[in-house]
Amino acid sequence: MPERTPEVIDPFIAQLFAHQHDSSHYESALAQMKAADIPEINVSASEGMTLHVIARAVTAKRILEIGTLGGYSALWLASALPPDGKLITLELDPKHAGVATRNLHNAGLSDRTEVRVGPALESLAAMEKDGVAEFDITFIDANKDSYVDYLDYAIKFTRVGGIILSDNTLTHNALDPTADTGITRFNAKLAHTKGLISAIIPTLREGIDGLTISVVVHK
Repeated sequence: MPERTPEVIDPFIAQLFAHQHDSSHYESALAQMKAADIPEINVSASEGMTLHVIARAVTAKRILEIGTLGGYSALWLASALPPDGKLITLELDPKHAGVATRNLHNAGLSDRTEVRVGPALESLAAMEKDGVAEFDITFIDANKDSYVDYLDYAIKFTRVGGIILSDNTLTHNALDPTADTGITRFNAKLAHTKGLISAIIPTLREGIDGLTISVVVHK
């Protein structure tokens, strides 16, 4: 019997369902990210599959992603969209955004994706000023210290019945009642935000982390 550790279980889940996806684009994206020396902090394949399944489950047509990195999670989300769907993803680093744009192009998803470069809070403020249409899903996976501010925008931008996804919500100090970090503040605010119903799904990779799923029930 293999040892039941996160390092064993995570690739097992990904491999079990790998045949359901064309893995070549995802593997190519990871290779491009590694070649560009982008930090290996992207979601795992199993979590990417989870994002994809959630997007399909709500028949998402509009998705907002806060934090692009090299576009790996964007691939999983955008590939769940219909041909007339739209994913807008926000990235601070121009180099990362360039890699993500190429990865999305190579996967044939350029027609339904847009990578916006700049500080996420500035991009979000500009979107609010422009009166951006609501999204079915908002995925938060960027600077943890700004998660509370991202949540405010996510609630504004996500339709009633839509879903806000937040990554890395079970970081090593998330359970420490004395800790004061971006994630602990975010979890506390999320737990007391009226209009949202949330649950944290543990995720596996190098240890245990969490993906929070929040349904917008009213505004």
